[in-house]
Amino acid sequence: MQTKLSENKLEMNHAIEQAKKQREISISEFFTKNRHLLGFDSPLKAISTTVKESVDNSLDACEESNILPNIEVEIKQTTQERFQVTIEDNGPGIVKEQIPKIFGKLLYGSKFHTLMQGRGQQGIGVSASVLYGQLTTGKPAKITSKISKNKPAYYCELHFDTQKNEPEITRAEEVEWNKEHGTKIIIEMEGKYQRGKRSVSEYIKYTAVSNPHAKLTLIEPDGTTIVYPRATNHPPAKSKEIKPHPDGIELGILINMLKNTKSRTLQAFLTTDFSRIGAGTAKKICAEANINTNARPTRIAKQEADNLLQTIRKTKFVSPQTDCLSPIGEDLLKRSLKKEFDAEFFVTVTRPAAVYRGNPFIIEAGLAYGGSLNRETNAELIRFANKVPLQYQQSACSISKSVTRTKWKQYGLHQSNGNLPTGPLVIAVHMASVWVPFTSESKESIAHYPEIIKEIKLAVQECGRQLGKYVRKQGKVKDEAKKRSYLEKYVPVIGEALKEILALKDKDEKIINENLKDYLERSRKL
Repeated sequence: MQTKLSENKLEMNHAIEQAKKQREISISEFFTKNRHLLGFDSPLKAISTTVKESVDNSLDACEESNILPNIEVEIKQTTQERFQVTIEDNGPGIVKEQIPKIFGKLLYGSKFHTLMQGRGQQGIGVSASVLYGQLTTGKPAKITSKISKNKPAYYCELHFDTQKNEPEITRAEEVEWNKEHGTKIIIEMEGKYQRGKRSVSEYIKYTAVSNPHAKLTLIEPDGTTIVYPRATNHPPAKSKEIKPHPDGIELGILINMLKNTKSRTLQAFLTTDFSRIGAGTAKKICAEANINTNARPTRIAKQEADNLLQTIRKTKFVSPQTDCLSPIGEDLLKRSLKKEFDAEFFVTVTRPAAVYRGNPFIIEAGLAYGGSLNRETNAELIRFANKVPLQYQQSACSISKSVTRTKWKQYGLHQSNGNLPTGPLVIAVHMASVWVPFTSESKESIAHYPEIIKEIKLAVQECGRQLGKYVRKQGKVKDEAKKRSYLEKYVPVIGEALKEILALKDKDEKIINENLKDYLERSRKL
């Protein structure tokens, strides 16, 4: 008996000791130990991720203020393993009260709770770059911001308190900056710089393709300056915030919406908290779900919510609004591809809007073929999500899955099973959505939703059909040219042989030669 009491007491002591060790984990502490989740898993990728997150923020800020972006990226090598990354834009600037939270607090942003297209979604990107710089060099981020030409710029140096997930301003002052408005951030970090695949220079080039309204400048560590001029002087249409579309809505999301709605009746909830549900459709849904239209949404039981969901799923709705999206557009995507790639054939397609999990999205695709593109390697696949290039985790992305599963042989290209086609081809695919379902926090690949894969395949196949026509036409032209070359080579020999066999006079020979020349000329025109 005494032994059993001792054992119980020992177990209780263990539980008490375990309880003492339990404490809340700061989001900053979590990502300090798991920075690979944010895209900082190698020195090479660290610089690329920092540039990507900062440039994305600059492009978003400029578009929201209807400003044509001028963005300069400069990378300087300070030691063998350290680099200073500077990103400067001509955006609206940031008010000084918001600077610490934007750059020094993870999971802080304005787009997470809104349904409208934007590059940033999670409120992690640029603040994670500041955190990585501090972890690897111990140096603060240096931020300069100016919101008006009539006011001085605000400069600050910022540290990250990882235990509290809070910023620390170590220096702040007003400074002169020869710029009307804009933001500049300088982060020093450990890294590695190189050109080629998945590099900063590749990211900037691809960003120029998906953002034809932007002027981008890259200054590399050796002083090389690369300028990507804008392809249009018209900024893209602003996307507008919308309500969720009922197609694809899930039970958990519906229950949360019912709990948090400000609507007093179920009918009002359906018409105001969703898009594309009118009063008549709302009444029909309530009747089929056997729920009173005047029922309080916050008092809807779980089973009633499930009945409501099943009725919604059986109902056909009008396609979602597209003013919440800002696709590149067929014409601009084609102009961008022509600007960046020396090819001989271009085709682009923009699909109608579709829905996954209640979120509207649009798929765009473009092909560049021939010219000086490499004919011996696999096609180059460029993936975009909300106009942002996705450089890593290609094999895990639904875009890659859709493209490799397309039967390119029927379009006149060589392809091994499960691979990209071989030949002088660039394939660009863009997903524009109010919420892109990334597979990880680093935002490098798109999840495999059937609705998304279907739309990608349809867009790529539509481009492929146009390419197939061109490839077959080019093959026919080459065959005809080959046949003509045979005629041009052997007809004079045949003429000489006929002259000898038939003992033709010079006059007859002249007539035969003229007829042969006429035949060759007509064959060229054909």
